[in-house]
Amino acid sequence: MNQTALILDFGGQYKDLIARRVRELNVHSIIRPNTISLQEIKKINPLGIILTGGPKSVYRPDAPQCDKDLFSLGYPILGICYGMQLMCYDMGGCVSPCAKSEYGTVKINLNTDCPLFDGINPQQTVLMSHTDQVTRMPYSFTNAAYTDNCKIAAMADINNKLYAVQFHPEAENTTDGIKILENFLYKICGANGDYNIKDYLQTQINQVRTKAGNEKVILGLSGGVDSSVCAALLSKAIGKNLICIFVDHGLMRKNEAEEIKKTFSERDLQFVCVDAAERFLSELKGVTDPEEKRKIIGKEFVEVFQTQAAKYDDAKFLAQGTIYPDIIESGSGKTATIKSHHNVGGLPETMRFEGLIEPLKGLFKDEVRRLGALLGLPENIINRQPFPGPGLAIRIIGEVTKEKLDLLRDADLIVREEIINSNVKADQYFAVLTDIKSVGVMGDDRTYEYTIAVRAVSTTDFMTCEYAPVPHDVLAKISARITNEVKGVNRVVYDITGKPPATIEWL
Repeated sequence: MNQTALILDFGGQYKDLIARRVRELNVHSIIRPNTISLQEIKKINPLGIILTGGPKSVYRPDAPQCDKDLFSLGYPILGICYGMQLMCYDMGGCVSPCAKSEYGTVKINLNTDCPLFDGINPQQTVLMSHTDQVTRMPYSFTNAAYTDNCKIAAMADINNKLYAVQFHPEAENTTDGIKILENFLYKICGANGDYNIKDYLQTQINQVRTKAGNEKVILGLSGGVDSSVCAALLSKAIGKNLICIFVDHGLMRKNEAEEIKKTFSERDLQFVCVDAAERFLSELKGVTDPEEKRKIIGKEFVEVFQTQAAKYDDAKFLAQGTIYPDIIESGSGKTATIKSHHNVGGLPETMRFEGLIEPLKGLFKDEVRRLGALLGLPENIINRQPFPGPGLAIRIIGEVTKEKLDLLRDADLIVREEIINSNVKADQYFAVLTDIKSVGVMGDDRTYEYTIAVRAVSTTDFMTCEYAPVPHDVLAKISARITNEVKGVNRVVYDITGKPPATIEWL
C-alpha cells in the first residue's frame, strides 16, 4: 500500500496539476471533494493534505468549506491560494479583499528558515492569481513570505505542520515550485517515495489476472492513447483472452487506422477490425450540425460494437481505458456502472457483461504515456495528439464527404509534420477544413477553393489554453505546403484565439 497525499478540491483549475506534480515526486496522490468527511480522511490516512485554490472568497456564504476540525487532526497540511485563505479564516485569522490584486508572475521574498522553503533561493518568481489576501494570521502562525503587494504571501505553524502559500507552486511559472512541494512531502510529511509506474503496472497485471481468471475480456479499441495502453496492459496480463474490437469509422487521421492495425495485430491478443467507413459516411450524408454529427457517430459506434461483441457471447468482462481525470470529472467513484465511452458515445448499461475492468483508472495522461512506453508501444501511439471521438467529422465544418476527409487528412498531416520538425512548443495542433471558399490564383488560372484553418495551443490542463506563438517562417512553410500539395485548398489561416472565449476544437 503506497503512502498517499490527499488533495482536497475547492474548485480551482489546478487540482489535476497538483496531483500530477506530487506523483512526479514519487508520492501517490488522490483528489477528493472539499466536502469529504473527517471519517473518510482518517480511513485514507494520508501522509499529508493539500488544499487547492478556488474561485470564491472564503468570507462569502456560498464559499466552499471543509470541516474546521481538519486542522487539528494532526496531518501535515499545505494550503495553496484559496487553501491558504481558508486555513487562515477557519483558524481565526482575517482575509480581506486586496487593495491591488495580483495576477501573473511576481517577485517574492521567502523566509528560508521555514522548512517549506529550505534550500531555496529567498528571491523567487512565483505565479499569483488572487483578489483576496490574508491580512491577519491565526495566532500560532508566522509570516514566511511577502511581495510588494501582498505582505503575507506564505505562513507557517511549524509545530503543528500547517503551511500555506498564496502563490501556485505547482505552476511552471513558479521558479522553485517543485522544490517547495518536495520539501512539503519529504521534509514535512516524511514521504519515502514509494510510488512509481513500474510497481503500478505489476499491481494492475496481478489484479486483472485475479479478476478475469480464465474468462475472456472485450475492449473497444479506439486507437487513442488510453485504449491503446489499456490493450497493451491487458494483453500482457491475459494474452489471447483479450478481444480488441477496433471500429474503423473512416474518420481518423492519415495512416492512423493502418498504424493501429499493424500495432495490435502483432500483439498477443485477438484483434478484430470492423470496416464501417461507408456505413458512417452514409449516415452523415447531408448533416452539418456538429451535435447531430456527434449523436449519429455515437449511435452507429454503439450498434457496430454491440453487433461485433455479440459474436463473443462467452466473454464475461468489458474493459475500458478510463483514466483518473475521467473519474474526477464524473463526480463519482462508482465503477460498477459502465460509464460513457470516452471516444464516440455511450455504451448501454444493459450490455450483458458481468463486470468492468479499468486498469488505468488511477493514472493521469502523462502516466499513461509512460506506462505505454514500458509496455513497448510505438511512439506514434503513446505520443499521439489528442483527438476527438467523432474524429475528423467535427474538424470539417459542414457536410462530411470522402473527398473532404481526404483533403483534411493531407492538410492535417502537413501541420503535424511541420510543428514537430520545427520543435514548436505546443500541446495540441491540427487543421480544420472550413466551409469557406475564396478566390485565388494559381499560375494564370483563377481558383475558388477551400480555406484551411490551423490551430496550435499551449495548455497544462486542456480546460484553458493560449494559442501557441508559432514562428512566422513555420506558418509560411505550412501554408506553402498545404496550398501546393493539397488539391482543393488555396488559402490557410491561423487561429489566434484562446480558451476562453473559444474552445480548443472548432466544433
